[in-house]
Amino acid sequence: QVPLVESGGGSVQAGGSLRLSCAASWPPGSRAFVGWFRQAPGKEREGVATIYTGNGITDYDTSVKGRFTISQDNAVNMVYLQMNSLKPEDTGMYYCAAGRSGGLRPAQYAYWGQGTQVTVSS
Repeated sequence: QVPLVESGGGSVQAGGSLRLSCAASWPPGSRAFVGWFRQAPGKEREGVATIYTGNGITDYDTSVKGRFTISQDNAVNMVYLQMNSLKPEDTGMYYCAAGRSGGLRPAQYAYWGQGTQVTVSS
């Protein structure tokens, strides 16, 4: 198991910002794909952004490009999601996940955190 713990969710007005954090309990220097996913009530879980910890290459869903930034701090095994210009449609439970293959499909990730709620009001 690779425990993942998310934090940083909250409630903001449209146009605001939040920074989510994902703490991973794996050996320093480990290489994996880490992704942020979200799930709104009544909707399927969807990929938001991913990063490969080995080289820092990132990928984003088109709905968040230019607004969200995924980053990492390998020294402390943290992955972050900076979310700017938030919209009401960004509301949902945000999950951090890790896996050996990349991409934005939830099925590609084996390890999941418990999630942190993000609510954006208009």
